[in-house]
Order: sequence, then structure tokens, then C-alpha cells
Amino acid sequence: MIVEMKKVSLVMLKAEQEQALKKLRSLGVLHLESLEGNGEKLAELKAALEQCNDAVGILSEIKLPKGTSYKDLTSEELENLSAVVLSDSEKKKSLQDLINLDKQELDRFKAWGSVTVSDFSYLAENGIYLSLYEIPQDKWRNIGDDVNVLLVNKDKNQVRFLLLSDSADAERPAGLPAEAYSVPMPKMSTKELAEEIEASERQIADLDSEISSKAVYVPALKNYSRKLIKEIEFETVNSGMGHEGDGSSALSWITGFVPVDSLDRLKQNAISENWAFAVSDPSEEDNVPTKLKNNKLVSLIYPLTDFLGTVPGYHEFDISGWFLLFFTIFFGMIFGDGGYGLLLTFAALLGMAISFTKGKKPGAGLGLLLLLGLSTVAWGTVTCTWFGLPLEKIPDWVKNLSLKPLSNAFIADFEGRDGVTTVTQNLQIFCFSLALLQLTVAHIKAIAKNIKSLKAFGDFGSLILLWGMFYVVLSMVVDAKIFSFDKVVYGIPIGTVAIVLVVAGFMLSFVFANYEGSIVSSILESVKNIISVLLGVVNVFSDIVSYIRLWAVGLAGAAISNTVNQMAGPMWGKLSLLLTFVILLVFGHGLNMILNVLSVIVHGVRLNTLEFSSHLGMSWSGFKYEPFSETVNK
Repeated sequence: MIVEMKKVSLVMLKAEQEQALKKLRSLGVLHLESLEGNGEKLAELKAALEQCNDAVGILSEIKLPKGTSYKDLTSEELENLSAVVLSDSEKKKSLQDLINLDKQELDRFKAWGSVTVSDFSYLAENGIYLSLYEIPQDKWRNIGDDVNVLLVNKDKNQVRFLLLSDSADAERPAGLPAEAYSVPMPKMSTKELAEEIEASERQIADLDSEISSKAVYVPALKNYSRKLIKEIEFETVNSGMGHEGDGSSALSWITGFVPVDSLDRLKQNAISENWAFAVSDPSEEDNVPTKLKNNKLVSLIYPLTDFLGTVPGYHEFDISGWFLLFFTIFFGMIFGDGGYGLLLTFAALLGMAISFTKGKKPGAGLGLLLLLGLSTVAWGTVTCTWFGLPLEKIPDWVKNLSLKPLSNAFIADFEGRDGVTTVTQNLQIFCFSLALLQLTVAHIKAIAKNIKSLKAFGDFGSLILLWGMFYVVLSMVVDAKIFSFDKVVYGIPIGTVAIVLVVAGFMLSFVFANYEGSIVSSILESVKNIISVLLGVVNVFSDIVSYIRLWAVGLAGAAISNTVNQMAGPMWGKLSLLLTFVILLVFGHGLNMILNVLSVIVHGVRLNTLEFSSHLGMSWSGFKYEPFSETVNK
């Protein structure tokens, strides 16, 4: 359930503000409204955090030998350490840039051989001005006889030569072809460039050694980072609080939200600390955090919702229990293989055993994995699917555990029977029935929420529209003959009833869906959005059909596992190919399981957070309750 929140405002003397915040942080119950801090201290803390995190990023890339003892330092020493690591890293980057430039220069003069800049300068001082030039091989003979050139070397493409001039600023000779281009002198001789590269590489090696020696402080830096985060949070609140008045009578105030079960503790501390306080119910405009409270079983879904970052709004529904129930079913159907389920179950049990041996309580993630593994085993048992094995290789007693209408082992029993659905059709009907069940739950919850308003009739209309559309889906997708619109069962015209439900549901929804105190206004609102209203009927159809993905994705996974087995089959029994056989099976089935995990995230989660939630009217607009406390919020 979503825990009820109260809006609380606290007022204290500005002179006691910092001490009051420390007390409030130690209580750890008040979720503060968003504040914008300012000031030099806050800026310094943020800069220190950025510097620390950058240093951690650099040092974390260094692998230390096993058994390395990590060291600790004071906060001041860690701040200096971060600065040194960043400085060394910048020096290393500058040296690497210098090496790259020098190497480019060496590459540019590779064909020229050794070039000494000082020699050219010496000749220039003595009135001999030489410039470096290159020209395409086929243009070399075009140089005029009046141009003084000295051939250096040539290859099949280029000719390199020196141009002799009368002065440093002499004009380009007229007899020098346009294709000849001047080669700028290097900044130093090629020998000096090579020496500079070697010197820079030695400096980089020294810096690498210096940086690596500091990797033993990574845990200390991470702790320091967490400490800075809390200091920044504190200073943000401290500098962002509201103020009024001057001198010793100046006041400060702060506002936030507290769960009702923690309100008394906050009140008692406010009284003992001489804080003025006001408590009220949050308004519709308030941005209220969401705190969920459920039993241990339902709480197993939290690792998944935390990973997805999905939080219901404070005024929305807590569907954690329904999410867990249907996600567990969807997971089993998408994985679809009892053998895979056994592997997941074993992995969960192994993880729990390791946790117990370390004296730790297994986390909710392992509990969820165990539940999902058992669900997969159950579905694999029902459908008789085990590691994609052919039916003839599965023992009869295992086949007999399966549910005949949904079992691969009894497909032949349904073939050729007129008016009877096949196993494939039964699986489709099962998927659509899950859709009907889950979406019915959504509409019943919506009805219950609006039971004191005529809007509940609109929700009821959506519900019976869903029921009628369910039969339409069976007729159009599964089998139009078996689920015909003129079908009569025990004297009840099922098809006619379905059409009536669709029409009646649409009318009720059209009239009451937008009810806010006036039926006329509700109808006008529907008329104004008639296109969306009509598309809503189509969406109900598509939402039900969308659940067929559970069967389709499971079928794809079964096909992959079967293909892997067929590829590995010929290797069975051949000792020379045993290793290849094992690798192929492990890789193939492992890859299939990874693809199944992705399918669960894409499809299994979607049915809960989109189809189910849209029928509930949920937008997952909430954010987690994270009180102002001494611990770092994750």
C-alpha cells in the first residue's frame, strides 16, 4: 500500500538553524521539498566532489594484485590526493599530446632523412638560404634552368630538393612550377624530436607509477565521496531555507512530507527543540513522495521496480502485489522451458546458501529469482517443454504431469476433431484470458476508487466493454467458427451478448467517463474528444490481442532451444567432439536465456506498466520517499 503522508512545516530561530538541521537529519523522517542552495561553501563542496569522483574514475581502472591492503587518509589528505591524481593525469595527457605531435613531425620528415634545423640556421647566417621543397616526379624536369636547386632524394611519386635563395625573404622563382610546394621546417631537428619523444615516454611511465601507487586509496576516496554528498545535501538545505527578520529574532523555516507513522516522533522532537510546526494534508498541487509498504512476499517485486525506476504517484494505485503475480506468470510463459526454470531455481538456491554461509540474509532479488524459477518450472511442466528436447526423449511420467489442453505432448489428441480447439488455439485463449483477468482487475480497482461518484458508471462501462471485446478477439483471432457471433450456449446467444456488452459499455463510458459533477459536461467532453473515444474502443481490442506476445515469444524461445539441440545432436557420443558438444549447448542455451531475459523486460514488464496501467489510469508519475537523513540515498 501507499503510506499516507502529512505535509509538515517547521520554524526555528535562524541562529539555531544549523544545529536544528543536524537534529532533523538524525531523525531521518522528513522528505524535504526541493530547495536550491547557494553560496561559496556549497560551490567548494561540489567542486571537491567532482574532483574526488574524477580521481576515483582514474584510479579504479588500475588493477591491483590480490590481497592488496587498502589505506585510509583524513578528508583533507584525500582532497589533496584527488588534486594530485588529476594533476598527474592532466600532465600525462599533455605529454601524450606532445608525443603525438612529435611523431607526426617525424612521419612528415621520414622520407627526408635526418634534418637538423641548426645547420640551416648556420648556413643562413653565412648568406646561404635553403628551403625544403617537394614536387611530383613527373614535374621535376619542368623546373627552369635559372632556378638553383639541390636534389635530396626521390621515389616513384615525389622528388625532394633544396631551393637556394639570395635572401630569407626572396620571392618564389618564376621558373619553379606551381606543383612544387614548400615544406615547413620542423620545430627542432629530427634527432631532438626523437629524444623528446623518449623523454616524454619516460615521464609518462613515472606518472603511471605515481598514479598507480595511489590506487590503494580508492575505497577511502569512495567513502569520502559519500561524505561529500551528504555535506552537499546538508549545505543545500542550510543555504536554501527560507528566512525572515534580522538579528537574534530572525527565523528560518522548512517544509516537507512525513509518513503518518513517523509524525509523532517528529512532533515530540519539535516540541523538545522549541520548533514551531504545522501539519496538514497534502493538496492536489503538492508534489508528494511515495512510500510503499507491503508484506515480505509482495516486496519481492521491489528489486525489479527499483531497476526500472517505476514509482506510482502518491494519488495513484499501489499495484505491487498484482505486478508481482502477473509478472511471475508472464516470466514463466516467456521463458517457457522447465529446464531453464530448474537452472534459475538452482541459481537462486545457491545464492541463498552462499548468503547464509556468510551470515547474511538473502536479498529480495534472490527471492524474486527463486519465485520466477519456480514459475518457469511450472509452465514447462504444464506445456511439457524441457530444454527443447523432442517429445520422444521425454519420459512418459513427465509427459503425464503436463496439462493436456496446453501440452505439446498431446497435440495429436486434438487434431481432426471438429469444433474443438487445438493446443495452439488453447494457448492463445489462455493468453487472452490472462488479459481479461488482469484488465478486469484494473477496472474493478477503478470502480472501487470512484464508487461514490457517477464516474464509476463510466468505469463499469469500460469493464463490460472489455468483456464483450474479449469474445470479439476470440472470434477474430482464434477461430471464427468455434466462436461465431450466432453461437448459443445453454440457450444464451453468446455472440449477441458480446455485441450488447460492447455497445452498452461504450455508451456508459461515453456518458460518464469524464464526469466531474455534471453529466452534460461529461457528454460534451466526450463529444469534443470523439476521435480519442472511438480509438479507445480499438485500443481495448489491441490491448487484449497484445497478450498473445506471451505465447509468441515463448514459441520463439522454444524454436531456438530446439535448433541448438539439433546442431549439437550429431556430436553426441563422439569423444573427440565432446568439448565442442558441451560448448555449443552451453553457449546456445545460455544465449537463448539471455534473449529470454530481454524479452521479459520488453514484453513481460510492458504488459504491467502499459496495458494494465493504462486501464487503471496510472502514469507512474511518482518518485520515492527519500527523507533528509545521515545515510546516502541510493
